[in-house]
Amino acid sequence: MDINEIVIISGKGGTGKTTLTASLIPYFEELVVGDCDVDAPDLKILFEGDNITKEGFVGTKKAIINEEKCIKCGKCYRACTFGAITKEIKMNTPKCEGCGVCEYVCPVGAIELKDAVVGNLFVSNTNYGKMVHARLIPGEETSGKLVSAVRKRAKKIALEENKKNIIIDGAPGVACNVISSITGAKKVVIVTEPTFSGLHDLERVYEVTQKFRLPVLVVINKYDLSIEMSNKIEEFCKEKNIELGLKIPFNKKMVKAIVDKKIPSLAEKEFFDSFGFGEFIEKLKK
Repeated sequence: MDINEIVIISGKGGTGKTTLTASLIPYFEELVVGDCDVDAPDLKILFEGDNITKEGFVGTKKAIINEEKCIKCGKCYRACTFGAITKEIKMNTPKCEGCGVCEYVCPVGAIELKDAVVGNLFVSNTNYGKMVHARLIPGEETSGKLVSAVRKRAKKIALEENKKNIIIDGAPGVACNVISSITGAKKVVIVTEPTFSGLHDLERVYEVTQKFRLPVLVVINKYDLSIEMSNKIEEFCKEKNIELGLKIPFNKKMVKAIVDKKIPSLAEKEFFDSFGFGEFIEKLKK
């Protein structure tokens, strides 16, 4: 089954990536949604629904000290470069990177590496279909693995329930969690803004997408706040032969819609029609 998986990303946070994702969702049928911004998952706030499943996600291993075996020799404390073991030979678990050096140096085998839950994976029901989302426990890492788990679960649901479309709210930035968000996607939408940092981060994240030879569309959000910078972004798109999918003007009503927990494209439909949102949707559906 050929699934149309669309991933919306941005080179930096705050460009309007999640707002655009939320605005697209009501216009797609036979849909599964995935929120891959696991460090700050907020898509579900606009799509209130009941969690069907919740499961812990094991992303790494953490050291556990057996107090009965420990002889307090201090070798593990001196060997740990992450400060995860105190002078009193107690674990500061959030600092543990699971490298295993403490287990290696312990002369009495009092330390063992065990699987650790670093986040939770959820499947929820919404008015527009099932949503897969996750939350990384504060201070934990391996968000790239959790992103992959979200996408795999979304695809599994799509295949099992014969859904043709998947929309993914990808992670911001250019790190491993972004790579996990986009690999194998059918289309990638990059949301940017008319600022120097917006252009710079667009250039960086575009380079990442081209490592995987992915088709890209660019959306300039709040383009009219700086026509000069918007023109530079358009020049970059022409130079790289990137399709400019949409230019969204600034509108305070968008902010109010989000604050009121309303889907912007439904709350301000006339505004969205004014800049060609319908035509943009049709491009994504092809």
